[in-house]
Amino acid sequence: MTTTGSLHSWEVSTGVDGPGTRFVAFLAGCPLRCQFCHSPDTWYRRGGHPVTADDLVLSVRRYERFIKVAGGGVTLSGGEPLLQPAFTREVLSRCHEMRLHTALDTSGFLGDRADDELLSAVDLVLLDIKSGDPATYRKVTRTGRLGPTIRFAHRLAEKGISIWVRFVLVPGLTDDPANVDAVAAIAERVPTVERVEVLPFHRMGAPKYEALGLPFPLAGTQPPAVATIERVRGQFHDHGLAVF
Repeated sequence: MTTTGSLHSWEVSTGVDGPGTRFVAFLAGCPLRCQFCHSPDTWYRRGGHPVTADDLVLSVRRYERFIKVAGGGVTLSGGEPLLQPAFTREVLSRCHEMRLHTALDTSGFLGDRADDELLSAVDLVLLDIKSGDPATYRKVTRTGRLGPTIRFAHRLAEKGISIWVRFVLVPGLTDDPANVDAVAAIAERVPTVERVEVLPFHRMGAPKYEALGLPFPLAGTQPPAVATIERVRGQFHDHGLAVF
């Protein structure tokens, strides 16, 4: 019997959610409340609509040939897909059976919910490390702890699963040199980390907060300066990491 999940939306995109052209499904629901979140409309499962794994995989099949020719695959994102582990497991497993490259975009905060069967269907994890300093991590996420993400990263490495680390650079929040070095130290100790993506903070999600009647925590924060971005990229590079 197929499982049912809560899906916010899906799209076909290139270059931002894993290699090649990808079918990206955004699942609804997330336990974190990151100050820089640009998708507050994905925080709650009720913000999505019910969809069976059968139906979502059928949507993927419509693009299967195109995705394969374009060297892409399927990415489950969110929200937080590990908030719906059974649904995530079934969708990724069935896509894997179709010989599609699979990616999981997660904070790792709920990594313990990903059982071995789920991880056996994952080719790549896009691991969002919000901060390398535990106190800053709590400030950024308002509800989260750094430990589960680190534990999940090492578990992925033990299984030989490739990791792309993502780090959102926010002036006055995550840009402290010591915090950046702490993220880099976490990444360099995980042997299957292939690259680090430094993602400059942007304010494109602000209209969503306004539409939902929510205050945007970083309304007064500007995107990082080019010099700051280059300094942070350099810090990761100095730890021997490939930086994008």
